Amino acid sequence: MKGRLAFIFNQSSFSNWASGGQNTVAGNINLNYDFNYKKENINWDTRIITGYGISYIGEEGYRKTDDRFELNTLLGIKTSPNWFLSFIGNFRTQYTKGFDYKQEPKSMVSGFLAPAYLTFGPGMLFKKSDELSLNIAPATARYTFVNDFFSGKFGVEEGKNTAFSLGFNLSGYYKFSIMKNIEMENIITMYSDYLANVGNVDLDYQTNIRFKVNSHIKMHMTFHTIIDDNSSSRIQFRQLFGLGVNYSFHEKVTY
Repeated sequence: MKGRLAFIFNQSSFSNWASGGQNTVAGNINLNYDFNYKKENINWDTRIITGYGISYIGEEGYRKTDDRFELNTLLGIKTSPNWFLSFIGNFRTQYTKGFDYKQEPKSMVSGFLAPAYLTFGPGMLFKKSDELSLNIAPATARYTFVNDFFSGKFGVEEGKNTAFSLGFNLSGYYKFSIMKNIEMENIITMYSDYLANVGNVDLDYQTNIRFKVNSHIKMHMTFHTIIDDNSSSRIQFRQLFGLGVNYSFHEKVTY
């Protein structure tokens, strides 16, 4: 069991600055919590990933920079040294409304639990360590939830609030040290729906690079790519960089 809390804050201000600039204030808070249960042939890993960020940019006002809640759980029953019969579960959504500011006036593109995704299914897990695992789930169910405002979007039919899909899910995790005090974490999920758009693959890939300055100060870089035709016809990409305060708690793994 291990938790990690990170807070990143940055600020800039200008007064009679000849080359120009906008006053900005921004902050992000992130919480990761891992629960690992191991006993005899049972391996159960659960991870909560959540974060929220907001910025104030001059006359543009407040804008959301990060908004995420994700719960992952994976139960495995060992069949050989590195292989398990598995069952995966995943739930992800966001807390508040999101807007597209490129349009005038701005348009709402997401809301609380709209969309929200619930994924679960049986499979086979290869796990060499807590730093390296790959799960193959050939019969994975996925539900997409939206409110009335977003009915007809995110793959949900007009007039409905939920959509069901059944497909192939592959998820992997790999964390390693690049050098002393620098680690890279890779998280990937691929999903292909048997019931619609056969052969089309949704991709969610995230890379986190952490630079440890000392026990409480760390730099963090995130590169996150999503390919999902139901939410956007374009490749989605976000990049975060920050220097902030980190606090680890409940650091215990074996039961």
